[in-house]
Amino acid sequence: MDILHLVDRLEEIFNESRPVFFTHSVFVDEDKILDLIDQMRVSIPDEIKKAQQLLAQRDRILAQAQEESNRTLALARDKADQLVQKDPISQSAQARAEQIVAQARTEAEATKRDADAYVLETLTNLEMEIERSLSQVRNGIKVLQTEKPDLNKKAQQ
Repeated sequence: MDILHLVDRLEEIFNESRPVFFTHSVFVDEDKILDLIDQMRVSIPDEIKKAQQLLAQRDRILAQAQEESNRTLALARDKADQLVQKDPISQSAQARAEQIVAQARTEAEATKRDADAYVLETLTNLEMEIERSLSQVRNGIKVLQTEKPDLNKKAQQ
């Protein structure tokens, strides 16, 4: 289950709770809150798995970029060797080969930078979502602990 959905449900429970007059406190259904917290505990590892999948995807993209770079370099070397064999144009062939190699390196670096930027952006967004969710959960726990000290004893047992 999506962690953001669970956080929305937590907020709904608090919004549906009855206020305690003359305070900023509310009465909440203990069973609903504890059930939701259990669901969050199960859901958070899924979010971490998604982050690990993104890292694996990044590694695959980098490996593909490296493979493509190596293939392009090999093709450039082969083409350069063929051109060098033709004596009258060997100098221009050498220059062209160097251009191809430089272009391949530039393309490989660009691909790597793009992959790194994509993974960094995705992981940063995921981190912010997880931190926001964790903050909301902690705030909910804090509110419950201050309202019902006997819940603290249950949680510690």
